[in-house]
Amino acid sequence: MKPSLKLMTICLLAAIPYSMQAGDWLPRLAEGVIDTTQHETLGLQAAPGINHYTIHQATDETDHYANGVVMAAFKGTIYCMWQSSPTDEDSDDTWVAYSRSTDNGQNWSEPMVLATPTTGYYCTSGGWLADCDTLTAFIDIWPKGLEPRGGETCYQTTTDGINWSPMQAVRMAEGFDMNGVLEQDPRPLPNGRIVGAIHFQPGLHVCPAYTNDPTGRSGWQKGDFLAEDRGKQSRELEPSQYLRRDGSIVMLFRDQRSSFRKLAAISTDMGQTWTKAELTNMPDARTKQCAGNLPDGTAYMVSCPANGKWRWPLVLQLSDDGILFDRALLIRSGATGDLPAKRYEGRYKTIGYSYPKAMIHDNKLYIGYSVNKEDVVCSIIPIELLTRNR
Repeated sequence: MKPSLKLMTICLLAAIPYSMQAGDWLPRLAEGVIDTTQHETLGLQAAPGINHYTIHQATDETDHYANGVVMAAFKGTIYCMWQSSPTDEDSDDTWVAYSRSTDNGQNWSEPMVLATPTTGYYCTSGGWLADCDTLTAFIDIWPKGLEPRGGETCYQTTTDGINWSPMQAVRMAEGFDMNGVLEQDPRPLPNGRIVGAIHFQPGLHVCPAYTNDPTGRSGWQKGDFLAEDRGKQSRELEPSQYLRRDGSIVMLFRDQRSSFRKLAAISTDMGQTWTKAELTNMPDARTKQCAGNLPDGTAYMVSCPANGKWRWPLVLQLSDDGILFDRALLIRSGATGDLPAKRYEGRYKTIGYSYPKAMIHDNKLYIGYSVNKEDVVCSIIPIELLTRNR
């Protein structure tokens, strides 16, 4: 039986030296796993046992833009948040919607309001953290007219999923407000430390970050990481991370230099210091991804591994050791009948499956994403069908 992540030791006795060659640790896709010449499916088979559920579908009577889908489980209920607007991406009228499911993601409530814009800012979805008693919703706020464009991170809390506290600022360890946008999937390490990434102002310059506050609402510290500055933003953007079996953290980034490959960096000291991000061989449509670990330690990544700027198909890649990703399964294809036609126009209304984020609940992998940036969907896969010992 493979060891649980909870049994891993995080204080590594033999940390991987940062002077090592990239090939010693760099995650890579095994040869022949996908065929990028087959644009609809990449030559992949559908994930076994997968089911798809619509959380919200745009109609003539609703907003036509939706993206930034993030899910969480709290007190037996599944929650999903996303950013919503009448027509365009990141417009001044963008607000944060959420919906709830009491039957493990099959049926969903009508969208409810989580956060609304003001005269000074609009807001987008920032992700969740939950403990036994409290659900924390992170809200990214974007000052209107700020140049270069950048944001800050706030939070709201609830104990019942309906009544929410007033919005407050997330704070850094020094006590000041977080002057940046928290990426949507901060994840706790087995020892409780939370690791994620923040896109700091001015503009959007990413840096891995960590906090020992289990709520994620304070105590954030920057990791030691050198991003490539491209003026208004860093080359590395919108990361997600997973653990290797030795406790090292691997962070995967979108590459704004349009290599159409993922970038990756590694930390061997619980997120305090990081290697420079290196280019992997893992195809990517230059979009956000989600990474994490299954309960048996298997590393996963959900992304659109196209070798061009089209966001299909949506694919789950798996690795036993966190280095070699030698399995891939189809979540959604680009085929007619699976990928619907875009129904409404709007700024940056990209066709395809955008910005997936995943979580594990009740021995299932839940993957939330938007379709054509107008419909909110989740796909659910039983975890026992994803492991080697199934």
